[in-house]
Amino acid sequence: MTKIDVISGFLGAGKTTLIKKLLKEAWNGEQVVLIENEFGEIGIDGGFLKDAGIEITEMNSGCICCSLVGDFGTALKEVMEKYHPDRIVIEPSGVGKLSDVVRAVEKAELGDEAVLNSAITVVDANKAKLYVKNFGEFFVNQVENAGTIILSRTGDISDEKLKKTLEILKEHNSRATIITTPWDELKGKDIKDTMEGVDIMETLLKEVIEKHGADDDEECDDPECECHHHHHHDDHDDDDEHDEHEHHHHHDHDHDHDEHDHHHHDHDHDHEEHEHHHHHHHHHADEVFTSWGLETASKYTKKEIEDDLAKLMDAVTYGTVLRAKGMVPDEEGGWIYFDYVPGESSVRNGDPEPTGKICVIGSKLNEEELEELFKK
Repeated sequence: MTKIDVISGFLGAGKTTLIKKLLKEAWNGEQVVLIENEFGEIGIDGGFLKDAGIEITEMNSGCICCSLVGDFGTALKEVMEKYHPDRIVIEPSGVGKLSDVVRAVEKAELGDEAVLNSAITVVDANKAKLYVKNFGEFFVNQVENAGTIILSRTGDISDEKLKKTLEILKEHNSRATIITTPWDELKGKDIKDTMEGVDIMETLLKEVIEKHGADDDEECDDPECECHHHHHHDDHDDDDEHDEHEHHHHHDHDHDHDEHDHHHHDHDHDHEEHEHHHHHHHHHADEVFTSWGLETASKYTKKEIEDDLAKLMDAVTYGTVLRAKGMVPDEEGGWIYFDYVPGESSVRNGDPEPTGKICVIGSKLNEEELEELFKK
């Protein structure tokens, strides 16, 4: 019997870090296969996880609904037949809806050979309020369909901020088990046992099928379905119908980000207004989020990368950047790996790659400015 674990989480929440910890401390000795659905034109995470010694199937389609119901079911069956793994770990795109992934696992009809073992959502404890307000339709879907919610970055958060984060999460999912202890204080086995100790998976699966089954199927079978096209995200100018949905993004995102670590203001009016938009529209990831990618042989310095990442906070110039990551050659020899989410970035040494790659994900990205920023 193969266990299937779905580990979701919004962009930059820490899914990859969690998977590495579980591989090393909880799943060692098991035959594990990771399937990821990477939003963006250039698959990056494969490089980060390669050293963990697991098999990766990269699917670079931005539309999680169609790609998972189609390609994903085939990928699952191929993995089962080829590897007969003890465990399949599915890491959906950071902007994917967890309900879509759970449905896709069910639709793959793997029979008695596999069981949906857990549905996890990783949540950055500092950003729950920000993401509910600005990207509620996607973020909330991940929260409300999780059996276990694992908070990241709780080590340096105030008790008051943590309490507010828990209130937000419980408002959308009152029955999920929530792990709040900093990860470096936990053993991987503790996390695994908590994930697998959740007894609501059967109920959760049934509810997802009932709630999201019919409507989404009709959308995806429609030849005019929005999610069948524009997978290269170059259609910013004809998104007029979504202006109402997105008009808060630049201002609120930056305002919240600038102040959320220092001044804990409440924007209840904004929150309610934005919730209204999200609950009356059903969008696919391609309609709200865009990605920009660059393959490059140019060499950089860590200082150049750090300066470039700092500039991404300028939403007026670059758009609302939610995630940037990449690996590029270092002028001093070796390779530079980097990650960025609003408010923090990581620049470190990494193993050589066949070519340099940079990927930026966000809303209303200005691709020309991004190219100007990173090109050498």
